[in-house]
Amino acid sequence: MTNKNELRGQLLAMINQKAVVREKVTLASGNQSDFYIDGKLVTLDPQGSLLVGQVILSMLEGIRVDAIGGPTLGADPIATAVAVVSAQTPRPIKAFIVRKEAKKHGMQRMIEGPRLKEGDQVVMVEDVITTGGSVLKAIQDVEALKAKVIQVICLVDRNQGARELLAAYNYSPIFNLSDLQI
Repeated sequence: MTNKNELRGQLLAMINQKAVVREKVTLASGNQSDFYIDGKLVTLDPQGSLLVGQVILSMLEGIRVDAIGGPTLGADPIATAVAVVSAQTPRPIKAFIVRKEAKKHGMQRMIEGPRLKEGDQVVMVEDVITTGGSVLKAIQDVEALKAKVIQVICLVDRNQGARELLAAYNYSPIFNLSDLQI
């Protein structure tokens, strides 16, 4: 059995190897950067997905969690990975996706997946967080359903204000920029 630190180390190595892109980009926050962290190159990789699911599930040990999800697109593979890994435990966790805007057809939902109920304890996830604005908007959408956000987890925090913005939600980045080989 691989321990938590070994899993975390394997995940960090994969992020450094596959996800760090050294080129000038504009981030979702509007800020410019000389590098980009493409979390989906890890979260959509078969081994990366498994590692992400295992690492996050280990972070949630001993905590009642009813659902996991976050803003589409970064959170989608993460929430799915955790849900799949959790299905092999006594405490499966349902996954959900928060849309950027409600669908204009069909069921016209803002949040997709098994329904969140009042009082559900929810963990929000994201691949990379810069300022935290996208996650905060998704939190507000979840709270509108009277679910309780108990934690926010991201793969990498870019250290540009998210910790302060999301402090009330037990913000727990797995890694931050100082952990990466940038």
